[in-house]
Amino acid sequence: MDEGTIQRFKQAVRDVTDFPKPGVVFKDLSGVWADPILCQNVVKGLAADARSWRVDAVAGVESRGFLMGLPLAIALEVPFVLVRKQGKLPGPVYRQAYALEYGEAVMELQQDALKPGQRVLVHDDVLATGGTAAACRELVEQARAEVVAWSFLVELTFLFGRDRLASGAEFTRPLLKV
Repeated sequence: MDEGTIQRFKQAVRDVTDFPKPGVVFKDLSGVWADPILCQNVVKGLAADARSWRVDAVAGVESRGFLMGLPLAIALEVPFVLVRKQGKLPGPVYRQAYALEYGEAVMELQQDALKPGQRVLVHDDVLATGGTAAACRELVEQARAEVVAWSFLVELTFLFGRDRLASGAEFTRPLLKV
């Protein structure tokens, strides 16, 4: 990723204090989504990072992981698959529960979305504790595929999510590390 794109990305991100609850500083990426040239350059940079990993599919995590995940899959010329919250995908699905700060959630992946042995890049907007991403890895493994790469736009390093995902998989360079 070129430094100009990284700087432009950082300027487009806005901190929103006490959202969605007191004490949280939410990273609002609306300024990124509003800039089509920036979005295009971000996708190009992510794709450049990912090309050498020979991925067979990109899995985007609901919902902001869809926004760059689909164009990333298109740039890599591979299928895009959805990882969604419980009850939002038709047909047979794999399910994976995971812990949240305030309870539990469940993510799902359609059972026919991936083929056994496929090499998958998982994309989401923010890496925080790694709980959602780890649940996504479990879903990919239920499909007998393999997560070979992670892609996040923002990494909240103080929450150590990367440590939770350390498994030999590659990481694209986050545009913003906090």
